[in-house]
Amino acid sequence: MAILVTGAAGFIGSYVAHALLARGDSVIGVDNLNDYYPRSLKQARLARLESNASFKFHKADIADNDALTAICENAEITTIIHLAAQAGVRYSIENPFAYERSNLAGHLSVLELARHLNTQHLVYASSSSIYGANTEIPFSEKHKTDSPVSLYGATKKANELMSSSYARLYNLAQTGLRFFTVYGPWGRPDMAYWLFTEKMLKGEPIKVFNHGDMGRDFTYIDDIVDGVLAAHDTPPTADEIFHQVFNLGNDKPEKLVTLIQLLEKELGVEAKKEMLGMQDGDVERTWADISLARRRLGYAPKVSLADGVAKYVEWRQALPKAFD
Repeated sequence: MAILVTGAAGFIGSYVAHALLARGDSVIGVDNLNDYYPRSLKQARLARLESNASFKFHKADIADNDALTAICENAEITTIIHLAAQAGVRYSIENPFAYERSNLAGHLSVLELARHLNTQHLVYASSSSIYGANTEIPFSEKHKTDSPVSLYGATKKANELMSSSYARLYNLAQTGLRFFTVYGPWGRPDMAYWLFTEKMLKGEPIKVFNHGDMGRDFTYIDDIVDGVLAAHDTPPTADEIFHQVFNLGNDKPEKLVTLIQLLEKELGVEAKKEMLGMQDGDVERTWADISLARRRLGYAPKVSLADGVAKYVEWRQALPKAFD
């Protein structure tokens, strides 16, 4: 028996696969290794997994349902953790059709796979971006999510609706996880903490949007992984609806200037700041109400932003060179 992890070469996917292997599960990983950011980083993440005999990797596009079906036809897939997606709010404005294929066709393909395999549970990645123009703070799963401000957020809202329909049509147990600004070692080069670090190390100015008046519920990768595994192990039961959604955040929003100050401290470099206005598709602040995840999943984030930034910088400084 095995767990299928899509996006296994991605940031969160590689960590989740590693955690599953560490507890004794067998994992089949799928990723298309696209060039949204350096493939060398994705390949390095995979190298940390492929030494384990219980991990099998397949290069495939999740939107190709025939390819996915072929990969799984001789494997007994019990559950699926679907983390593959085209990420990035700003990139969705530049390249919208990448989101159509990966996030919409890809999600449908995984739903069809789960239905035909009769899997016990499908866990999938949603995003805090679905809250869009919502002004109620902190963001709760009870709040309306019908005003996305980016195409990326709209595709994630569509994923939740698609999953809800499949849950009702086929009694397919599913859990959606709304991630809030995940960061840490082996992360994504398009994220602010990574971009700031590289610019600061080169002595180049960093772009500070909305003149620094931004707040994010930064969530360290280890806490996210704990939440994903807890969700995987807690499927919705037959006496309730077959589709549940949880926020996974840190429940402690921090100002962007605080992130910059922590990076300055750990790197020993003063940042040169280029103050800019608000970017299209962005929101001023995010804050996760995680009371439901605490109650139902036992989710309890432990890593502060200060400790998380220190861990990231320690990892970055140990690299022989940057990924490019």
